[in-house]
Amino acid sequence: MKRILSLMVCVCLVAGMLFGCGSKDNGADAVQGAGTSEEEKTAEVENEEVSGKEADTKEIEPVEVKIWHDGDEAIMGTIETTVNEALKEQKISISFEKKSGLTDQLQLYGNDAANGPDLYFYAHDTLGTFVEMGIATPVSDVVGEDVFSGLLPMTVEAGTYKDVQYFVPVYFETLLFMYNKNLWEGEVPQTTEELYAYMEAHTDTGAGTYAVVNQHSTAYNVAPFINGFGGCIIDKNGQPGLDLAQTVEAVEYNKKFAALQADGDYNTVTTLFNEGKAAAIVGGPWLVSGIREAGIDLGIKSLAEFKLPNGNGLAPFSGVQGVGVLKHAVDEKKDAIAQVLKVMAGKEVGEALALGSNCAPANMEAYENPEVAANEMIIAIKETAETAQPMPNIPEMSVMWGPAEGLLAAVNKSGEDVKTAAEHYQQDALTAIADMQ
Repeated sequence: MKRILSLMVCVCLVAGMLFGCGSKDNGADAVQGAGTSEEEKTAEVENEEVSGKEADTKEIEPVEVKIWHDGDEAIMGTIETTVNEALKEQKISISFEKKSGLTDQLQLYGNDAANGPDLYFYAHDTLGTFVEMGIATPVSDVVGEDVFSGLLPMTVEAGTYKDVQYFVPVYFETLLFMYNKNLWEGEVPQTTEELYAYMEAHTDTGAGTYAVVNQHSTAYNVAPFINGFGGCIIDKNGQPGLDLAQTVEAVEYNKKFAALQADGDYNTVTTLFNEGKAAAIVGGPWLVSGIREAGIDLGIKSLAEFKLPNGNGLAPFSGVQGVGVLKHAVDEKKDAIAQVLKVMAGKEVGEALALGSNCAPANMEAYENPEVAANEMIIAIKETAETAQPMPNIPEMSVMWGPAEGLLAAVNKSGEDVKTAAEHYQQDALTAIADMQ
């Protein structure tokens, strides 16, 4: 019995000791919890935030977006510098590589993720070819409509193929009426009929001096008349329009101007203007460097300001330069590409191109810059966007230049009947399209 009592006493003593130890530990914890300062809590939160930032930084891996082009190196350099500066915090960068024969290069490497580019920068009129190759993806799958809301509508239209947006426009060009301020007498006319009257009064073909020169048998240079009359070289469905009544009317109307415009080839008309033997020329921004070298005091007027007898303004073709996305790139770099496209379509790139390279931006907000607004040529191009039509971007357009210029040469140089010649070259165009398909 004593032994049992002794055991019970021992058990109680051990339990008491254990209880006492447990109470002391809990008490310490309670005191420590109650005594945690606000500074310590703040430090814990700050440590968590720092850890989060470090984790975020580690998650941002540098991404390089490769772009092939076949354009002006200085222009591409301006775009590259502007985009890389805008996206440096996101660790996104672009790099341009020039490729001659870009269409052929993309045909070979457009679906090659290892050796091909992610994007291409090119004129919009090749768009249909790239889509039909199966290498281009809709940019509407990469960026939202907000990217296009601040762009000139004509440039956005240029990037649409079969009602799908495949292209983000960056800058564009059109033909212009360019005149020598020291040779032109009085105000530049407001209508084509007034212009023709001026040409009659100030042209002496025998002496080799002209009021206005133009490549009168080049389809691109006669397009302002054809489009302005409501005709077309080819429609968006790939149907040639050389024998349309409106096209025939335009070619007939252009014929009287052609008779007062020298031979009409590029070298002839450019030389005549630069040597001061022509007071005005229909040409584009690509002529400016030569004109400046010739020391000519250049004046510029938008072709859209010249009204045809039907009341429409002259409507030249527009060439839009911009960026397209290759299908394979979307799988790996979609987010980075989206950021690149947004910057390329933005005000900063537009301003940089206008100020650095005399490019007319697709972005409308860029024209609010006072220096851009003071550039006579850029503003004239912007005004021309009101009537200009994007050059057709369907593959069939590539075989239309021959028949269209055959028609113009037959009329302007050989004196053939316009309607008869139009019917003949319409058939040539249909045959050329059938052969390419």
